[in-house]
Amino acid sequence: MFFRGLIVVILLIAGAFAAYTFLGPKESETGLKPSERIVQVMVSEVVMDEFVDTVEALGTTKANESVVLTATTTDKVSAINFEDGMYVNKGKVLATLVTEEEQADLREAQANFDEQERELKRVRGLVEAKTLATARLDAQKTLYEKALAQLQIANARIRDRQIIAPFDGRLGIRQISVGALVTPGTVITTIDDLSVIKVDFTVPEAFLAALKEGQSIEARSEAYDRLFEGKVTTIDTRVNPESRAITVRAEIPNDELLLRPGMLLIIDLIRNRGKSLMIPEESIINYEDRKYAFVIQPDNRVSRRQVETGRRRPGAVEVLSGLKAGEMVVSRGLLKIQDGTRVTFTPPEPAPSSGTANGE
Repeated sequence: MFFRGLIVVILLIAGAFAAYTFLGPKESETGLKPSERIVQVMVSEVVMDEFVDTVEALGTTKANESVVLTATTTDKVSAINFEDGMYVNKGKVLATLVTEEEQADLREAQANFDEQERELKRVRGLVEAKTLATARLDAQKTLYEKALAQLQIANARIRDRQIIAPFDGRLGIRQISVGALVTPGTVITTIDDLSVIKVDFTVPEAFLAALKEGQSIEARSEAYDRLFEGKVTTIDTRVNPESRAITVRAEIPNDELLLRPGMLLIIDLIRNRGKSLMIPEESIINYEDRKYAFVIQPDNRVSRRQVETGRRRPGAVEVLSGLKAGEMVVSRGLLKIQDGTRVTFTPPEPAPSSGTANGE
């Protein structure tokens, strides 16, 4: 009941304001006709300004590539070759497990391979000189291939005990120490390619027709007082039947490495950019089902003019008809004027700055 009463009071106040603005004080109340009164007001210029139509969403950042580096075998850590937060290139050996036995097997396999390779060359020469049967060459090829396979296995066992960077990126916090016993799945560290940041966000299905790959986005974070620009790279193939929204992925260049995985971003998905006539929101008067603005005339009198408005952004509204660029409209002091009132005014307020509007 309290809120219902409050709403009624607000409506009565709004109605009284509109009626006062349109009817104005009577001559008997002021002693002057409306045409004789001079009222101090503030004005703004009707400007043709860039208007960006957007859909706002929330998104979570992800690295371009991201891997948790883990051990693949059981053994002790013998060497660590990185520091927390280090930038590394693909192929760098980050950590090594104990490999004495594997190194011995590798040396044995290498020696056997070298021997079989030399023997293969010797036998091939004898066969070409026709002093040895071809069957002997075939047998030696088999021995050579077996030795090669054993060498490859020995090398693979060594690699299993090396933690190697799979791509260029920045390492996370080290989770192990030299001498620690690790098992398959033990986390060594993380590596992230932060050169590009991916951000996933959902958009209501009502805007599905306006989505396309390559579409521009602007992202904001509470951590930085700036905008990050990116492009839509992927639109999911399915709409969530429960939320009636579709997932969109965009990529943002991150050359300065300011963005990190897991951050919350406010996304403005830009539907279109264009020029529109703009005036301050406070210049609009709502009366019954119509909208009006007071326009300054050459003789410094105001003329009440019906206007049609469109999209909005903070502090400003788009004018579809009724006004022209360069005209002056009253932005403050509306309560003191009516059609035909003479006014004096300070220089125009700054034009509404370029910004974005949320899709409705």
